[in-house]
Amino acid sequence: MISGMAYSSPLKAQDILNKTYSLSFNNATLQEVLTYFQKNHDVKFIYSKNSVNLSQRVSVNFVDQPLRNVLDQLLKKNGIDYEVLKNRIILGKLTATGTGDFKAAISAENADAADQQELGIPITGKVVDEKGLPLPGVTIVEKGTTNGVNTDINGNFKLSVSDKNAVLVVSFIGYRKTEVAVGDQTSISISLSENISGLNEVVVVGYGTQKKSVTTGSISGVSAREFEDQPVTRIEQILQGRTSGLTITTNDGQPGDGATVRVRGVTTFNNNDPLWVVDGVVVDNGGISYLNQSDIESIEVLKDAASSAIYGTRAAAGVILVTTKKGKAGRTQINYSGYVGTSAPARKLDLLDATQYATLRNESSVAGGKGILFPDPASLGKGTDWQSVIFNKGAKQQNHELSVAGGTDKSTYYTSFGYLQQDGIVATDISKYKRINFRTNSTFKPSKYVNFGENIGYTYNKSIGLGNTNSVFGGPLSSAINLDPTTPVIITDPTVAAKAPYIRNAGDPPALQNAQGYYYGISNYVGQEITNPLAYIQKQLGNHSWAHNIVGNAYMEINPIKGLAIRSTVGTKMAFYGDESFTPVYFLNASTIGSRNNYNRDQTRVFSWNLENTASYTRSINQHNITVLLGQGAYVDAATIASGVTEYGLPVTNYNDASLNFAIPAIDRIGYGSEGQPHHLSSLFARLNYDYQEKYIIQGIVRRDGSSRFGSNFKYGTFPSVSVGWVPSKESFWPKTEAIDFVKLRGGYGVVGNDAIRDNAFLSTIGGGRNYSFGTGDTYISGYSPNAPSNPNLKWEQTSQTNIGLDAILFHDFNLTLEWYKKKTTGILQQPSLPFYIGAIDNPYANIGDMENNGQELQLGYHKKVGEFNLGFDGNVSHLSNKVTRLAPGQDYLNGAGVQNIQGGVTRSQVGYAYGSFYGYENTGIFQTQADVNNYISPKTGLPIQPNAKPGDFRWVDTDGDGTISDKDRKFIGKSLPSWQFGFTATAAYKNFDVVVFAQGQAGNKIFQGLHRLDILTANYTTAALNRWTGPGTSNTYPRLTDKDDNSNFGYNSNFYLQSGNYLRIKTLQLGYTFDKNLINKIGLQKVRIYATGQNLLTFTKYTGYDPDISGSIDQGFYPQARTFLVGLSVGF
Repeated sequence: MISGMAYSSPLKAQDILNKTYSLSFNNATLQEVLTYFQKNHDVKFIYSKNSVNLSQRVSVNFVDQPLRNVLDQLLKKNGIDYEVLKNRIILGKLTATGTGDFKAAISAENADAADQQELGIPITGKVVDEKGLPLPGVTIVEKGTTNGVNTDINGNFKLSVSDKNAVLVVSFIGYRKTEVAVGDQTSISISLSENISGLNEVVVVGYGTQKKSVTTGSISGVSAREFEDQPVTRIEQILQGRTSGLTITTNDGQPGDGATVRVRGVTTFNNNDPLWVVDGVVVDNGGISYLNQSDIESIEVLKDAASSAIYGTRAAAGVILVTTKKGKAGRTQINYSGYVGTSAPARKLDLLDATQYATLRNESSVAGGKGILFPDPASLGKGTDWQSVIFNKGAKQQNHELSVAGGTDKSTYYTSFGYLQQDGIVATDISKYKRINFRTNSTFKPSKYVNFGENIGYTYNKSIGLGNTNSVFGGPLSSAINLDPTTPVIITDPTVAAKAPYIRNAGDPPALQNAQGYYYGISNYVGQEITNPLAYIQKQLGNHSWAHNIVGNAYMEINPIKGLAIRSTVGTKMAFYGDESFTPVYFLNASTIGSRNNYNRDQTRVFSWNLENTASYTRSINQHNITVLLGQGAYVDAATIASGVTEYGLPVTNYNDASLNFAIPAIDRIGYGSEGQPHHLSSLFARLNYDYQEKYIIQGIVRRDGSSRFGSNFKYGTFPSVSVGWVPSKESFWPKTEAIDFVKLRGGYGVVGNDAIRDNAFLSTIGGGRNYSFGTGDTYISGYSPNAPSNPNLKWEQTSQTNIGLDAILFHDFNLTLEWYKKKTTGILQQPSLPFYIGAIDNPYANIGDMENNGQELQLGYHKKVGEFNLGFDGNVSHLSNKVTRLAPGQDYLNGAGVQNIQGGVTRSQVGYAYGSFYGYENTGIFQTQADVNNYISPKTGLPIQPNAKPGDFRWVDTDGDGTISDKDRKFIGKSLPSWQFGFTATAAYKNFDVVVFAQGQAGNKIFQGLHRLDILTANYTTAALNRWTGPGTSNTYPRLTDKDDNSNFGYNSNFYLQSGNYLRIKTLQLGYTFDKNLINKIGLQKVRIYATGQNLLTFTKYTGYDPDISGSIDQGFYPQARTFLVGLSVGF
């Protein structure tokens, strides 16, 4: 790093000037004094007689004075300047600007050949930024040498280079390194552009912005340039894999569906969704579906308490700040971006065909003591591939965005329109998503003291969904997986169609038919909710959900004096959403029947608003920089109002003809409604930021919140944080090296809260239905009693977090961030079990749980221009360790998710283990012979541990060592939460061509692969069943098939069902071409780019289900993500 001197010479030159001399002259010429130095002290002077006057007489007396002081007295007082170059002192005429003119001194006529070669060519210059402002402290080095200087406070520099072929390497922190060829130039002007990952970049921090160089909290950001022209429908997809500290898993692959977002892990047994703040307005997780990616300017994730404490009680699960685009001063800019393409399933499950299915069913039936079901399996052939029946390999997708923006120095505006349409890859007729969005904002500055503006977004969504997904209980995907392949899609044989179950009794619901009048096939073997998926689709046609979302804010800011900003902001969110559905009379199988049609319409209204007033003051005094923020907020989530009506027995047969206008008996019309409780929050907050020279940094935050969800004893909570930073690379002792440009160490501690529980949980509510018979009569008297005792001491969940981080820039172009954190939540709200003699029906909430997360994060970035190539790489890796540290007294664990016909559930949370870990039995292989069964002896009892097992059954581990297999032998067998998250983006551009590759993945978790419907013995299997045990030595991993599973081979949750959830996915590959500006400017265009994109192209995983990216890590028929191919166009006018 450079100190900002006017000129920096080699150390040897400084030694010459620091050497001391004693001399005395009386009325001598300057020529005589200089000659004395050259003859007696080997100090060589070079000068031009035509440039400097050495005939001037001087009288001096120096005793042990540095040569610097001697020359200052002798020369500068007489209009002569000097410089030391290559062990020589050059003299030049002192100019009016106070600097010397040394050009004449080293011309060929004044310096010999040796001097010329050593002194080189003198260069002067100036370095400025993109705005033309001077940059002090910039390093200028002659390439391939150590010959270099720094710019002075005005950006000026002087340097002598070896020859005309020299190249100057110009570098400065936060700016791109630049190389300049000298050639014939003697005066050079250099402009540096900011590094895109530079420290001058501004990040949003909540109620303001900060330079990246002075942030002390843990903040990760994603800017618009990282996801522009990327095919995403929701912003969670933007964040997945692009920043450290986030775990994002897909809720469902259906069009328009969201994802589960966790910031630095799970922090509570309750709501773990982060706080979403869009342009200052708080929106819930589901509410962000209204956002369109083309309107987003940046996204910041506040990960630690030091940064998120400004949001207090709602920040325990992290905060995600979304900033939308605004207009800018300048000409009107019109931009269009759009793409069209198709999607297809990325993979199919390997399921048994008809012959394989019949063969294995025969085997299982015989092993269970029954007879053969299919006399000739081979005659059945391949049968029906139900996945192919419902999968769409050409599902259409399109997106179009148009924006208009511009402004002046007094006002700006931005308006956008968007349309998105996406068809699902599974059962497309009932799997669609459409979104129409509109956004407008403007700002006004009528004077230098006042500015105001507004920002409003509106979105309409229409979604047609499958209903039950990731469930074995029906739906077309579950049916396609479990329905036997021996059942035909439709019945074309009239003799079959003339029999039961297709011919029904008079008055019975009819079997469904397609448009051509053919019955949909009904299985003779598989029943319950597993039905012909095409028949299910027809039953659901027309059903859909819809939503209108309006989110907006308006503000006014007053700047009465320099540095002071007083701002008031009011924001609101209004949502109206609902469903419309029609269910005809139908018969899908003996278990799935609808005897009366019905039409349902419901809607829900949600309204929330917030009012915030802030005052911020910024002042810089002698490189001491201070910013103070004071604020007050009021927030109301008004009562949610829901209403609906269902009508039965309408005189119609399909959705299109159904309505609420038919005259039907009152008994067949059922109306319903509900109104929730409003949630109020009142807040005061403050933040202090201080730094000295951006080298020593401190930030303090305190927020006090009052919530209506708590009683008077703990209605208010205080949430503080403090963080500090130190930039050792700005210290004078820091070595000047090309390797390390910038280093910042930071650390912070803070406490945030969580009040995401039901309203009025601290109160004792009264419930009815507690009827009682008094005396000897049989008459019941209506009774009421408390549901649960009150708890006036109920208070906030508190999450404290310690964070230590390091930010560095290496070799000018390489950015590095390292983080370590420890996050602890105390007082988690639970409902402990109370003894029955208390008389309560329900259990009260209490603060009786603790949880801990520890993690490390690494974020890397590299961007460099090499010739005509622009190269870039951004990557991140996060590691997380979670464990439960306290539960309610006497409560050993919390049960988690369950799966149909799996005994005892599949996950639980217990002290010392990760939240929601898989809990079950462990098998160590399969008994190959009866001798293996007999020899599996308990050391404690000396008897066989599994005396009733048969060859082909699992050998269960006797965990507790009591000699039998029981519930006590279950143990923790895997984590559902991934330990590792990672992602990287590689970019390259050459001339007008560009390519982007984005990949992401996770590791360290298990997935419960539960695709088989266990309670239906006749349900289909994956082809893994072909590797079942059929005799000694045939398999040690897949047990025998039998209709009588006495050993619970398939009934126990065990490591048999768990598979690795590790994966790496090539998420996006995009190739683009930008047309030359000289060409498109002729037709009035500013930018034209075309591109082709492939999404979800390749996934590296050992998981055998559709997709390892599964929220909750339990797979029972998860709607797979689509592989998509698109072509797109971006045009700027």
